[in-house]
Amino acid sequence: MPPTDEYYMRLALLLAERALQKGEVPVGALLVGPAGILARAYNRREALHDATAHAEILALRRAGRKLKSWRLPGTTLYVTLEPCPMCAGALVHARISRLVFGAYDPKGGAAGSLYEIPTDRRLNHRLNVQGGLLAEESAALLQKFFKERRRRPGPPPGC
Repeated sequence: MPPTDEYYMRLALLLAERALQKGEVPVGALLVGPAGILARAYNRREALHDATAHAEILALRRAGRKLKSWRLPGTTLYVTLEPCPMCAGALVHARISRLVFGAYDPKGGAAGSLYEIPTDRRLNHRLNVQGGLLAEESAALLQKFFKERRRRPGPPPGC
């Protein structure tokens, strides 16, 4: 039996847990092509001191290097949180075919919550989008992270 969307999202959740263990916002992503997993990543903004080091961006970079192309048609990105505008735009530019995400992000989501970048007809490429897969599990990791963050006195790392 071939892996399912739920199988891949569970792998993305494991990546999000690794981010949580490292003090990063717990978001995990993996890019899957016809032959299987092309790239895995989790947020690394704190570790890399890079505002663009979101899980989605890192997965796109790794897959691009692996395939020696920035164009990634025929692929599906699984990510535990709805992409932000930067990441949603990158998915469009990379020609990803499909996006599957976990929790919706009502404050910054760009794949249905605040914006609909991946399906905007004004853009030259559109993605098939499925949101809410294992949303509760994804949201629980985020809630755990931010609850712990609020308990710590002082500014967040990097300030």
